[in-house]
Amino acid sequence: MRIDIITVLPQLLESPFQHSILQRAIDKGLVEVNLINLRDYSTHKQKSVDDYAFGGGAGMVMTIEPIANCINALKGQRNYDEVIYTSPDGEVLNQKMSNHLSTLTNLIILCGHYKGVDQRVRDHFITKEISIGDYVLSGGELAAAVICDSVIRLIPGAISDETSALTDSFQDGLLAPPVYTRPAEFNGWKVPDMLLSGHNANIENWRHEQSMERTKLLRPDLLE
Repeated sequence: MRIDIITVLPQLLESPFQHSILQRAIDKGLVEVNLINLRDYSTHKQKSVDDYAFGGGAGMVMTIEPIANCINALKGQRNYDEVIYTSPDGEVLNQKMSNHLSTLTNLIILCGHYKGVDQRVRDHFITKEISIGDYVLSGGELAAAVICDSVIRLIPGAISDETSALTDSFQDGLLAPPVYTRPAEFNGWKVPDMLLSGHNANIENWRHEQSMERTKLLRPDLLE
């Protein structure tokens, strides 16, 4: 998989890809992540990528020219499955979406900034808009990092135990059950006897029941 992230703050995105699962996936050659500085595609002397909004109003707007130059240059080198724009009014990221994106080959993620991008970018270049929640961030870089993390960890080989990702919360539409490890008793607090029984079928049934109960209590909307 290849992910090209277009941003005005590439330094902000360096750290997330230099640690843990994401770094291992990159080192293994499972994914290539490129941070592309949008200012490199500006034709302005000052390398500006924003301007005042037509019609007035507070805030600046990302201009279409450098974005078009950048996306067209990338598309001239390869085909892309999706050109994603991080936006608070996009489709909210969920596990099903991450599962789908993890099966694709080439992605572009355009990080929003200021008051957003010129609408013509969204009309003519963007194929998918994604939000990570009903709130506004200073820019789309953190959202892009969240999207990448949720996708890259699903690529076969990114996690040493590939079955681990398949048992995460939301994979089956439910929250994950509670988990425990050694010691079996601490301060008088004991691990449920079922998990110590060694009966795999009963343990799996118990975990499913716990998932159902947690989901009903904490996220009943998932069961609707």
